[in-house]
Amino acid sequence: MNISIDHKSHIPLHIQAELLLRELIKDPAYQAGKLLPNEVDLAKKLAISRTTLRQALNKLVYEELLVRKKGYGTKVAPSKISSKSMNWLSFSQEMKARGVPVKNYELHVSWVYPDEQIANLFDIKTDKKILKLERLRGGADSAFVYFISYFHPRIGLTGEEDFKLPLYEMLETEHSVIANLSKEEISAITANKFIAGKLEVETGSPILFRKRFVYDQGDRAMEYNLGYYNAESFIYTVESRRNH
Repeated sequence: MNISIDHKSHIPLHIQAELLLRELIKDPAYQAGKLLPNEVDLAKKLAISRTTLRQALNKLVYEELLVRKKGYGTKVAPSKISSKSMNWLSFSQEMKARGVPVKNYELHVSWVYPDEQIANLFDIKTDKKILKLERLRGGADSAFVYFISYFHPRIGLTGEEDFKLPLYEMLETEHSVIANLSKEEISAITANKFIAGKLEVETGSPILFRKRFVYDQGDRAMEYNLGYYNAESFIYTVESRRNH
C-alpha cells in the first residue's frame, strides 16, 4: 500500500492520516494481529508531526478499531458484533417521537479536569477544565436514565445555558455547533451503588449502558456521553434500512 499524504490538499492532515489508517488496517496482516508501525517512524514517513498522527490514532482507538498498549505498540482491535442505526436523535427528540413527555429529575453542571481517556479523545491536556453535565431524566412517573456528558472546550459553553432544552438544538442555536455524527456502544452492565441510587434499583441490578461519541461537521469530537438506563423501564431500539 502506498503510504503518503498530500500536503497540498485542502483536507486537514489529521483527517488524511485517519483515512489512510482506516485503509491500512484493512490489510490482512494487521487484521491478524501485526503491530502497526510505531508513531515516530510513521509520522516521519508521512512527513507530519506526531501530534497530528496521534490525533488520527486516538479517534480509531476510541472507536475501538485499534488498541494501544504502552511499551508494546498499536494493533487492530478484536472484532465485535455491533448494530448501526442510520439516524440518531437527542433523548428529548427520541421521547417526543414516542409520545413520552420528558421530565428532568436532576440537573447538575460542573467544571472538571478530564481524565487521560477523555483528554485524548478531545485532543486536549488534562490540566484544562471541561464542562460536565449530569442529568437524571425520565417520563412523568419515574426516572429511568442517568446521563453524564463531557463537552469539548472549543464549543464555548459557559454553564449558564438552559440545559433543559433539547441539547443539540441548543448547541446549534446558541453556539453554532452542529452535531453531525454519533457513534454508539451499547452493553449490559450491573449498577454500582451510585447509579443504583439514581435509578432506584438494587445495587448489582442489570442496566443498559451506552457510550455515545458525538462529532461536529469537521469530524471533531465535541461530546462524550455516558447513559445508564433502567433495563426494566427502557428498551433501546436500533432501526436500520437496507440500501438497494
